[in-house]
Amino acid sequence: MGFGGNTACIEVNSKNQQIIVDGGSGIRRLGEKMLAGPCGRGKGEVHILFTHFHWDHIIGLPFFIPFFIPGNKIHLHAVSEGLEKTIRLMFTKPNFPVPFERLGAEIIFHSLAPREEVEIGDIKVTPYQLDHPDPCWGYRFFNEGKAFSYCVDTEGTRVSQKDLGKDLPLYQDLDLMIFDAQYTFLEATEKIDWGDATAPIGLDLAMREKVKEVWFVHHDPAASDAKIAEAEAQTRNYFERKVELAKQIGEEPFITQWGFAFEGQEFQL
Repeated sequence: MGFGGNTACIEVNSKNQQIIVDGGSGIRRLGEKMLAGPCGRGKGEVHILFTHFHWDHIIGLPFFIPFFIPGNKIHLHAVSEGLEKTIRLMFTKPNFPVPFERLGAEIIFHSLAPREEVEIGDIKVTPYQLDHPDPCWGYRFFNEGKAFSYCVDTEGTRVSQKDLGKDLPLYQDLDLMIFDAQYTFLEATEKIDWGDATAPIGLDLAMREKVKEVWFVHHDPAASDAKIAEAEAQTRNYFERKVELAKQIGEEPFITQWGFAFEGQEFQL
């Protein structure tokens, strides 16, 4: 199973299936890339899952070229209500010149049930609720014995196993976790209830639940490379201190592999 990410848009691939999560600005480049395959010939079938409908996660959809090619079949999935209404509104004047009815591809809407597994091709997908001011859903993917979770946007206000309750499986038995890290320590304290997290929250979850690898994404679009590097340095100091304190009290901490991801990065499981 492979994973690749762009701005508020990720691509999940197995041997037989392609899934996209969210439709932020990164989906434009992904759509252009897909033209080299079946989607460019009007024979593509694509599944897009939505975490939620904030602008930064849907703004790229009108520029996703496979939508406009007759013969393509595009499935749109979401737990949150209002998916079809939201998409149709995007393709309405004065928002966009091409109306929904003139899209060449066949668009099929699917409603997902919270915490119920569905199979999309050979990939099993389960939505779990994240901590966000508006309902937002992370996804756990499973294929050929490998599992990873996509946990963006989330503030991580629920961290204990008890508080996470029915959503705890999103963080368990994972080979890879993708976690929200938009803010530094200071920003996180200033932006409570904004719906995004800081990396140490995800690191705590990953180490406790023995996640093999975690990568931090969803950096602030206004952040410079230097600022992201500062957040990464803060996280490394936190990680090293956490490991040191655990050893001082006689515990053996689980050493999760982690890093700050960059646009276009790809992973193989």
